[in-house]
Amino acid sequence: MEILKNVGGKMLRCGYTTGSCATAATKAALAMLLSGDRISEVLIHTPAGIDVTAEILNTTVKPGSVKCAVRKDSGDDPDATRDMLVYSEVTLCNEGVHIKGGEGIGKVTKPGLDQPVGEYAINSTPRQMINQVVQEVSEKFHYTGGVTVELSIPGGEMVALKTFNPRMGIVGGLSVIGTSGIVEPMSNKALEGTVAALIKQLAAKGCKSILLTPGNYGKDFASEDLGLDMSYNINCSNFIGESLDTCVEQGFDQILIVGHIGKMVKLGIGSTNTHSAMGDGRIECLIRCALQGGASLDTLKRIDQVTTTDGALEILREEGICENTMDILGEKIMDTLRRRVPENVEIGYICFTKAEGYRGILCRSENAFSLIPCRTPGKTE
Repeated sequence: MEILKNVGGKMLRCGYTTGSCATAATKAALAMLLSGDRISEVLIHTPAGIDVTAEILNTTVKPGSVKCAVRKDSGDDPDATRDMLVYSEVTLCNEGVHIKGGEGIGKVTKPGLDQPVGEYAINSTPRQMINQVVQEVSEKFHYTGGVTVELSIPGGEMVALKTFNPRMGIVGGLSVIGTSGIVEPMSNKALEGTVAALIKQLAAKGCKSILLTPGNYGKDFASEDLGLDMSYNINCSNFIGESLDTCVEQGFDQILIVGHIGKMVKLGIGSTNTHSAMGDGRIECLIRCALQGGASLDTLKRIDQVTTTDGALEILREEGICENTMDILGEKIMDTLRRRVPENVEIGYICFTKAEGYRGILCRSENAFSLIPCRTPGKTE
C-alpha cells in the first residue's frame, strides 16, 4: 500500500487500521472456506473511499473453518499496534453474522464506549465493514447460511497495557477500531504547521471571520446539523490554542469554535491542546461542574466511574442536572477562550454531543450564531 499524504511539506505514508486488517482477513478466510482455494491477497473498500490490498498470512485450514492473518501497517504514523498480526477465523453456521473476540481482543467494562459493557471492543465501523465483506463473498459463492467470525491479535493483551485502553475500561486486550479504515500520519509538529498554513491561506483571501473545528466530528456537525458556511472552516485538530494564536496574528476579528464535548470539555480546565497525550481531565472537569450545578455525592461518584463524556451526560440527564452542568461548563470554556485572545477579537463556541437519542447542542456562547455570516439556507439554530 502506497498512499501518501502531504503533512507539513513532507510526503508521509498512510497505513490501515486494525479494523481494515480484520476485514481483509475475514474476507480472505470466508472466500477460502467457500471456494477451497488458497488466497494470497485481497482487496477491500474502506469507508474513506480508498481501496486497500492486503497480503494474507499464516493461513490454517481445518474442517469447517479457515483462519488467516493480515499484518498491521501503520504507515509513517507511530502506533502501538504496528506490525502486529490481526487474525480472523471464520466458521459457517445456520444464519446471521456473529462477530466475537479471541486472544488479545479486549472487553468493555465501563459504559459510554462504542460497544456495551461485556461486549468485545470491536467498534461499529469494523463490524459494518466485516458484515459487508461477508455479504459480498457469500453472494459471490451463492452461500445463504450464516457465518461466525472470531478476531484475535496475539500479544494484544500486553501491548494494550501501553495504551489508554485500561483507563478507558477496555481490559484483556486491544480494540479493533477505525472510522475511515485508513491511518493517516500524525506528526504533531508538521500537522500544527499545516493548520497554521491553512489559516494563513484563508486570511490571504480577505476573510475576517473563521470557523475552527477540532476534528471531523466538529466539521460534520457544523456542516450537517448547523448548516454553517464551510468555506470559512479550518479543521484545527487538537491545536485549539495554537490555532487561535495564528488567527489573531493573521488579523481575524471573529472566531467561532464548534467541537464535540469530548474535546471542548478540556477547555473547561484551561487546556487548549486536546490531544490525550497532553493529559485528560474530562471527567474531573464534569464532576466539578456537576458539583457546582447541584449534584449529589452519589451522582458525582457515579460520574467518576464512567470513562467518556457521553457516559457522564447520561447520568446528568437521569439526575435532571445536565442543563445546569452544561451552563457552568460553558462559562469555563468561555473564560479559557477569552484569556487566549485580545479584547478586540470576538470569540464564541458551540459544544455538542452526537450520542444516539441526544445529538445536539449542549452549550454555546450567546454570540455563536452571529460569528459566521453566511449560513446555509434551510438550517435552524
